[in-house]
Amino acid sequence: MSDTVTVSLPSPRGPRAVTLSYARVGTGEPLLLLHGIGHHRQAWDPVIPILAAERDVIAVDLPGFGESPALPEGLTHDLSTVVPVLGALCEALEIERPHVAGNSLGGLLALELGREKLVRSVTALSPAGFWSPVERRYAFGLLIAMRAAARRMPVPVIERLSRSAAGRTVLTSTIYARPGRRSADAVVAETLALAHAEGFTETLRAGTNVQFTDDIPALPVTVAWGTRDRLLMRRQGVRAKQIIPRARLVRLPGCGHVPMNDDPALVARVILDGSR
Repeated sequence: MSDTVTVSLPSPRGPRAVTLSYARVGTGEPLLLLHGIGHHRQAWDPVIPILAAERDVIAVDLPGFGESPALPEGLTHDLSTVVPVLGALCEALEIERPHVAGNSLGGLLALELGREKLVRSVTALSPAGFWSPVERRYAFGLLIAMRAAARRMPVPVIERLSRSAAGRTVLTSTIYARPGRRSADAVVAETLALAHAEGFTETLRAGTNVQFTDDIPALPVTVAWGTRDRLLMRRQGVRAKQIIPRARLVRLPGCGHVPMNDDPALVARVILDGSR
């Protein structure tokens, strides 16, 4: 079950209302989960039951993705807008400085929340922002191709492909190392989420000049990378460690770009250990 919350954000034309969809479950210290571009909060479903045994888990659809509408006119889908939106979400939910875990774009947002000291700890799974120009162009090209394929494909074709492991590989092997493990329903839902993501184009455009260059000395930071990440190469994790020298750099054997489904137990353990 999902809920929504509406927060107010300033803009050059006055305050704007931003609505976010989220799901909340579990008990313990608060843990905010942030998905990647073109995905939705259900990307975290494989790990949420494990996390919820020890954490108050809030999985949110980022603006313009999943069930969250795009940002209203006057606000842009960039870090300087989305980070305050997430801060306002926490305030509205009466969560003071949660732990945060993010994947890809969500990992970059998690690090930005850490840099702004809005969270207690950061776990970033294959975060964006540590790429070279060539690696960024490669990743963006793949994302654009995935989005175009998802938008062209009729729903009956998506549903038919999702029924077999081979079909799920066709649909999701760019982000999962073990696509056969993803359920048919989940693959259909995330393919449609990618096709219908209102914030995709503007978010991607805003990422063109993004580079994460700041240390986060005051917080526990974990950076984890799948050994079979085909979108953001794992050598980017070494760069992240150079920029954030006190960060714990964790290798995720056999995992792809979205590791939560490839090895839920390992990923949950990494998040829990990083949010003590």
